[in-house]
Amino acid sequence: MRQIWIAKVGGPEVLEIREAQDPVPAAGQVRVRVKAIGVNFADTVARVGFYQDAPPIPFVPGYEVAGVVDAVGEGVSPSRVGERVVALTRFGGYSDVVVTDSVGAATLPAALSFSAAVSLPVQWMTAWHMLVHLGNLQKGQRVLVQAAAGGVGVAAIQIAKRIGAEVIGCASAGKHARLKDLGLDHAIDYRTLDFETETLRLTGGKGVHIALDAIGGASFKKSYNCLAPTGKLMMFGASAATPGEQRSLLSGIKTILTMPWFKPIDMLRANKGVLGINLGGLWHETALLRGYLDEVLAGVAAGHYKAIVDLEVPFEKAGDAHRRLASRENFGKVVITV
Repeated sequence: MRQIWIAKVGGPEVLEIREAQDPVPAAGQVRVRVKAIGVNFADTVARVGFYQDAPPIPFVPGYEVAGVVDAVGEGVSPSRVGERVVALTRFGGYSDVVVTDSVGAATLPAALSFSAAVSLPVQWMTAWHMLVHLGNLQKGQRVLVQAAAGGVGVAAIQIAKRIGAEVIGCASAGKHARLKDLGLDHAIDYRTLDFETETLRLTGGKGVHIALDAIGGASFKKSYNCLAPTGKLMMFGASAATPGEQRSLLSGIKTILTMPWFKPIDMLRANKGVLGINLGGLWHETALLRGYLDEVLAGVAAGHYKAIVDLEVPFEKAGDAHRRLASRENFGKVVITV
């Protein structure tokens, strides 16, 4: 098999293809011949050495793949061989062959392509976890989505609109029309407007019930200020720490230093909450995550949700996938194809 390794800390050019023996599925596992690999911002953060949950470099990144089962381990029905699946991996997903727990490999709807399928697990599960599980979002409530055109953003918009919420999203102006096609109610160009001021204006000073923020730094405080009473700030990343392709210690330090300190008494009096979200830290909660994925796949199959693929990049040019995310120009999911 071939694997894409993060060979050392650095830019996209440090991604390196290496050969290895095909893995053999253990008991309870399936082996998947991979057709598409999901690329996540966490992969780029790991590449520059800022992702604490990642294994020591060098290692093979990757949380999600789609492909065809070609072998099964003991205890798994042989009927799964030949099945089209989307599967979760705890690193190691940048490979053209992977083994994973059978329960973590979900059958694909017939009409769903491999690239569309692999756009769903990590980012849609993250959005579902924040809005549905933790946020208990209700019809008529209001949501603020940072990086609305990213993978989590386009998922969050669709989930929130399906519930019946009003959605405000932050994105560059060139992406506003496509976001509104997905159902976004109000688009804010964060490059020309202060999103805190604009969000409060759009809501008549009432604020939002859920704010999704993966920017970090001072953005966390501003998103918190946008909350209505009973509102919840969901912090699920800190992209401000890695503004480009290369590692930036200055940006990392600035992002940390500008993060707010939330005072429990102030939160108590304001009836506001702050939650940290790291899906990688929930990887052992198999039933929980598989439940999210099944809900999303069912919604896609029913036509309620649409998988948004921004760019397909060949396996041999994986660095281009990382460059696309670093450019902040993507709309939806970046995928590596095999």
